[in-house]
Amino acid sequence: MKTLVSATWLHQHMEKPNLVILDASSATNGGTIPKARFLDLDHAFVDASSPFPNTVPKLEQFELACQNLGIDQDSEIVVFDTKGIYTSPRVWWLFQLMGHRNISVLDGGLPAWIENGFETVTEHLKPTKKGNFKSDYQTDMVVTFDQIKANIDQQKFVIVDARSAGRFNGTAPEPRKHLQSGSIPNSVNLPFEEVLENGRFKSAEEIKNLFQGILKEPQEMVFSCGSGITASIILLASAIGYEKSLKLYDGSWTEWAELNQLTTDN
Repeated sequence: MKTLVSATWLHQHMEKPNLVILDASSATNGGTIPKARFLDLDHAFVDASSPFPNTVPKLEQFELACQNLGIDQDSEIVVFDTKGIYTSPRVWWLFQLMGHRNISVLDGGLPAWIENGFETVTEHLKPTKKGNFKSDYQTDMVVTFDQIKANIDQQKFVIVDARSAGRFNGTAPEPRKHLQSGSIPNSVNLPFEEVLENGRFKSAEEIKNLFQGILKEPQEMVFSCGSGITASIILLASAIGYEKSLKLYDGSWTEWAELNQLTTDN
């Protein structure tokens, strides 16, 4: 499957027997695509025992959540969200992390579907049987705090931060009010909005130019943001138009600031 599919493509392939459509929206009260199943990214697909938000779930938890959604080993997945492009790249990355490559993001999400005049429904599809999905965890795709800390001296990779320029430069506040804004040493900034236009990804050529503008030379990249969601957007953009680097600092700035005691009390 392609990394991105259009609303027209999805509409034409709705009857594929092994197609699974996942709605990864956090708010789902405005209608959805027919046959879409609700993927609860806020609860079922995060590690609730972690002190940090949006932490990657444990392998067994992810596997069971997918089976409960009726997802099989051979399922072809299309994921979307109601904002166009927001949470869907995170789900795309999670499936890559768990070894399932047969997944695409609906470019433009639900708004693109509606723009095309395609039907929406008010209820999500409820699976009637469990799937046989199995995870194959790709350990090297999740970068840890210790690896980030060591890299300040080693500089084996460059951290690409998806937060706004104000938060990255320490001139705008963090949404988590007790944390200072700022950036990890030696990281570069590519606000996630810059790779998007009207809720869709920009062209591969435009994305390539954006990455070439912030990186002096091709380097291994690790993506970061506030808590791991918008980092997935620029990670996916890189896979579309620059080079495929699937490594993400899952704790992102929230973990970095907490563990380094970069709080507003200091």
